[in-house]
Order: sequence, then C-alpha cells, then structure tokens
Amino acid sequence: MTVEQRSFEPGTDVLIRKVDSHLAAVRAGLDGPELELAERLAAALRELVVSTAQASAADRGQVRAAVHYFVLRRESRGRLLPVRSLAAAQRVVNKVVLQLDRPDLLVETRRERPAREPAVPATDITVG
Repeated sequence: MTVEQRSFEPGTDVLIRKVDSHLAAVRAGLDGPELELAERLAAALRELVVSTAQASAADRGQVRAAVHYFVLRRESRGRLLPVRSLAAAQRVVNKVVLQLDRPDLLVETRRERPAREPAVPATDITVG
C-alpha cells in the first residue's frame, strides 16, 4: 500500500474542506452572477490557505478569519441577525488579499470591471 504525501499543514485541509462544503451548499441556492462570485471567492480562499500554510501565525489567522466569514453566512432572523451577503464576504476576502500582498487574488464583480461605453456622435447630443 502506498501512502500519499500531503503538502498541506494540519489546518489547511480543514479550511479547504470548509470552503468546498460551503460552496457545495451555496450552489443549490444561487445561480448567475451570485454563484460566479461565490466560486471566485472560494477559489481565492483556497489559494490563500495553501499559500499561507508556511506563513506567520498572524497571516494564517487572517486567512482563517476570511474563510470563517465566508463559510458562516447567517440567514436573517428579523432584526436580530443581518444577512451576510457575498458582497460583504468579498470585501473581507479582498482586504485580506491586499494585506497579504496578493493583488492577483482580488475578487471583482462584473459591474466593477470597466465597461466600454459606445462613443456618442456629436450630432446626437442636443444642447438646450
């Protein structure tokens, strides 16, 4: 019997499993841009978990907090518990990404990407 050598630290596979299981649960209720955002957040978090496995405890703690924020979305119960949206999770993940100097992992939404607007001919502009 061969034993597979794992390159993960003990806590990294747990965090990755949390991200993956949450994403699987979210897939059942989301579609379109929201699902795409959730998948991009999960991919960024997986990469952060793996890339900080040998980092300082402070860096690993930031990643762990971002994972927990993504995973522990709460449903609203009246005014007691507000819904943690994917946009809020995106802000947390992007903050950690920037603090860890990994701008390549920034998660953008479609509307944040600059859209090219068609040029309006001067003849179509009315002043008056």
